[in-house]
Amino acid sequence: MKMSDVKAIVTGGASGLGEATVRSIVKNGGKAAIFDLSDERGRALSDELAEGILYLKTDVTNETDVVKAVERTVETFGEVNTVVNCAGVGAASKVIGKKGAHDLGLFSKVISINLIGTFNVIRLAAEQMVKNEANAHGERGVIINTASVAAYEGQIGQAAYSASKGGIVSMTLPIARELAVHGIRVMTIAPGLFHTPMFDTLPEEARDALGKMIPFPPRLGFPEEYAQLVTGIVENPMLNGETIRLDGGIRMQPK
Repeated sequence: MKMSDVKAIVTGGASGLGEATVRSIVKNGGKAAIFDLSDERGRALSDELAEGILYLKTDVTNETDVVKAVERTVETFGEVNTVVNCAGVGAASKVIGKKGAHDLGLFSKVISINLIGTFNVIRLAAEQMVKNEANAHGERGVIINTASVAAYEGQIGQAAYSASKGGIVSMTLPIARELAVHGIRVMTIAPGLFHTPMFDTLPEEARDALGKMIPFPPRLGFPEEYAQLVTGIVENPMLNGETIRLDGGIRMQPK
């Protein structure tokens, strides 16, 4: 699929990896609907990029929200042929911490947003994608999810986060196998340490120290590099059913 033909849903598209993806899609002539809960950032990005952008305040864990947002996207763009799931939250908590056992509500929240929210958007967007007219390669759409290297090497305190991202990795292949008959590809990107809003609260020295943990390049990843991989996946029809690590060769240590 050409980027100029992309009519995408980007969850978490108002900031970080999602914002970089939205900017890349528009720059290359595509269209993107931002599903996010950040009104201020979402509207500002929509106003800045203007044509080809649709901001829809959407809770990815809420079925009604996503149904309405997907329908609005189809009404506006004519179809949805690309989904990039970037919406997610982080959490750090030991199973047994100083204040006792891990809060079950926190664990449930992380799983709900990162894993269930991703699946919620996949199922409802795919329902629309199967209606698309196939292109010359028989392709009707591509779905790209965001996991994390924590799915493989979770650190102490990342039980909830690692479980949520591991779930995304695990469901990639079975969903890709199921949707293959419809010409819909499913891929996942597992980023390492990237300079996203999550790191903005850290001092520059701390960010530099984290970056030096990466073999090469010895720095935090740029969101634009994530968006570059999204472009590669969209344009390469042979990429399907796989998780690609985007991490500079890092292998996370226990702590």
